[in-house]
Amino acid sequence: MRLPIHPCVLTIAGSDSGGNAGVQADLRAFHCYGLHGCTAFAALTAQNPRGVRSVLPVPASFLADQLDAVFEMYSVKALKTGMLATAEAIETVAACFAAHPRVKKVVDPVMVATSGARLIPDEAVDAMTRLLLPRATLVTPNLPEAEVLLGRPVAPGADMQAAAKELARRFGCAVLVKGGHAVEPGAAARGPRAATAEDVLFDGRRIHVFSRPVISHPVSTHGTGCTLAAALAAELACGASLPDAVAGAKDFVHEAIRLSYRIGKSCGVLGMPRGKWGERNHG
Repeated sequence: MRLPIHPCVLTIAGSDSGGNAGVQADLRAFHCYGLHGCTAFAALTAQNPRGVRSVLPVPASFLADQLDAVFEMYSVKALKTGMLATAEAIETVAACFAAHPRVKKVVDPVMVATSGARLIPDEAVDAMTRLLLPRATLVTPNLPEAEVLLGRPVAPGADMQAAAKELARRFGCAVLVKGGHAVEPGAAARGPRAATAEDVLFDGRRIHVFSRPVISHPVSTHGTGCTLAAALAAELACGASLPDAVAGAKDFVHEAIRLSYRIGKSCGVLGMPRGKWGERNHG
């Protein structure tokens, strides 16, 4: 009897020694969806929720070996990328993208820290825009990253829609502009209208706007960008359309924030939603 081949998902990203973000967060999301997760480490970090202490980039040749080993044996239906710290790493991943055109690819262009500091050098940004984004299925910049890619400010609201369309036209892929940076600290205390996070998807045909209420006083939000991209890849691996994938992934992240819990004297971690996200694959 020939057994069915179940889909799996690949993360190409950096580690998080605290387990909140990066590859560790991606595997946690894949597990919640009932999907097997494969990994290719692009960098190692020493970090906790207070900050990154050091980053050790993985040699491009070893990154390529990891990718070759995974694709040689596993049925990868979708993948996501996270921190790709060097132009060489981006070039290696772009070559993998070109070799596997049927795999759904979610690119989280990790370029700007929450503090506003640039995380990758200019040559890496250039490699990303030339080689990686044109081969993506979906790109998920936050507002500061959208500004870097466009070279201009992006205001919340209607300008996010224009930015999503412009980025899609430049790179030939669907674009999700994330608006969480536009929510002011403490907004949840001022009521639901002030505390709504709005994201904008342009799927190549039309604009889709997704709004979710901000959770007041969450235990943790560390790793939400990684988790969203991982959930998007999982949704696509399960056969969801782009709009449905974004809706499902946003619901997943919202629930993960709601379920976040303390794991140290001054830090927490996102929770692990169950229910509908894993039912398609656990059954």
